[in-house]
Amino acid sequence: MAPPAGQIRPGRYLAAFALIVAVLYALVFFTGDGKATPKLGIDLQGGTRVTLTARSPDGTPPTREALNQAKAIIDQRVNGLGVNGAEVVLDGNNLVITVPGEESDQAKNLGRTAEVNFRKVVTALPAGPQPTQPTTPPAQSSAPAAPSGGAKPQGRPLPAAEQPPSGGQQPPTSSAAPAPAQDPAAAVDPKAAEDIRKAKELRQSADPAVQQQALAQLDCSQADPLRGNDDPNLPLVTCSEDRTEKYVLDKVFLPGKEVATANAVPTPNGPGFIVELDFRSGGAKTWGDFTSANVGQRAAFVLDSQVVSAPRIESAILGGKTQISGQFNQQSATELANVLKYGALPLSFAASEAETVSATLGLASLKAGLLAGAIGLALVFVYCLFYYRALGVLTILSLALSGVLVYAVLVLLGRWMGYTLDLAGVAGFIVSIGITADSFIVFFERLKDEVREGRTFRSAVPRAWTRARRTILSADTVSFMAAAVLYVLAVGQVKGFAFTMGMSTVLDLVVVFLATHPLVVYASRSKFLSSPGLSGLGAMQRMGAAQRAANKVAATTSAKEA
Repeated sequence: MAPPAGQIRPGRYLAAFALIVAVLYALVFFTGDGKATPKLGIDLQGGTRVTLTARSPDGTPPTREALNQAKAIIDQRVNGLGVNGAEVVLDGNNLVITVPGEESDQAKNLGRTAEVNFRKVVTALPAGPQPTQPTTPPAQSSAPAAPSGGAKPQGRPLPAAEQPPSGGQQPPTSSAAPAPAQDPAAAVDPKAAEDIRKAKELRQSADPAVQQQALAQLDCSQADPLRGNDDPNLPLVTCSEDRTEKYVLDKVFLPGKEVATANAVPTPNGPGFIVELDFRSGGAKTWGDFTSANVGQRAAFVLDSQVVSAPRIESAILGGKTQISGQFNQQSATELANVLKYGALPLSFAASEAETVSATLGLASLKAGLLAGAIGLALVFVYCLFYYRALGVLTILSLALSGVLVYAVLVLLGRWMGYTLDLAGVAGFIVSIGITADSFIVFFERLKDEVREGRTFRSAVPRAWTRARRTILSADTVSFMAAAVLYVLAVGQVKGFAFTMGMSTVLDLVVVFLATHPLVVYASRSKFLSSPGLSGLGAMQRMGAAQRAANKVAATTSAKEA
């Protein structure tokens, strides 16, 4: 039961609310970068959204554990790139990566299986018009072999790059590793599974005649159905990543799991960057033995079934350290190093959908969302002023205070938790305007009921608040529970809508209890604001007086008749 109006100290409530706002904005301006700007999502500032579809040789559905593991690895890769506001969402058997901002194109390479396997080059041909008989690999210039190795770049400017001296003769078969993409298989349509099976049958045959046939038929300009699904225990016919050369490769002699770390470092003897690899102890020995026994031969660094680089070994490379060199800048070298550093994905993925949203489109969407919110607020303001008069002014003021509170929380959530505001979130805030206004309407309608029963504005406030409070708490609880359930069950942008609606519902209670209620108490104590004509309650007083007079007449008539 609320205390009488005369015993309420609304100043304390308003002081508590002012203190909350002051603390929030002190954190906004004096922590982090000090900028009072929320982080914007891909819909508002532009960026890239990539949908990765799991691929497997046999089409069996992926396990939940494998999908969650893949999501965790891609999360680490995104964090390693230092991209703010990126999000990785598991949507059924797909992974949806959203990366806002100008550097969002990096998202397109995050789905790489990222196991670098080492194979011997048996035969190499240019990827252009084919001769009738394959030739031996053309000689390649390379830097003198050193513990870190180096070779002339062959790769394309970004992901494709050259590798240091590696390669060579008969590789030991005992150290071949299982392919990471073949453990848990992902759901894929039957046609894709059949394409993988046929590609493997032709391009991973141990028969030299079939290998030569596959080499002649291989078109490097086409998408590779075998990408990320090759068997390391079988030979492989494939292309270079820059599609300039194609190879017959022997089985894997050194698996990618033997790579301990990968780092992007400046090129020692010139501009650009290289990716430096360190092997584990077992991998370092295998690499040293192989390069010692195969001087003058070529080896291929194979990433996701494609040759990143295939230099010639000039001398033994000992010590467990080597390089992938090429036309890297700092960004592309860091990207590849982080993809390798955080491990291979347990599933093979293909980018089934890639959507680029321009900053111009995002700005237009933001303006449309703000316009919709402004129209909604204007309609609420007009209604409140027309229907509640002075109480309507308090409603407008409370909504403004709610906006101040929400904005500060948005900035801090973006700074501390990486929360990004997208169009779905803006829609959640627009819907929450109605939820917030509804709390005020419940309170004011109860207040009108009390005045209609014959109470003054001042005496009606505590009774109206006591009854309205239960309804407000019940309504906001239902709204919050609905938002929470939607957030748990939804994926992608719908989560943003649910989050902002739930957050606004909680902040609505703060505003109603600490601002709206004490402001109404102050109004009820003011002679000017509590006047019937200004408060909008005069009609309720006249209606109540007329109803009571009619009831009195009816009672008197009944008594006379009796």
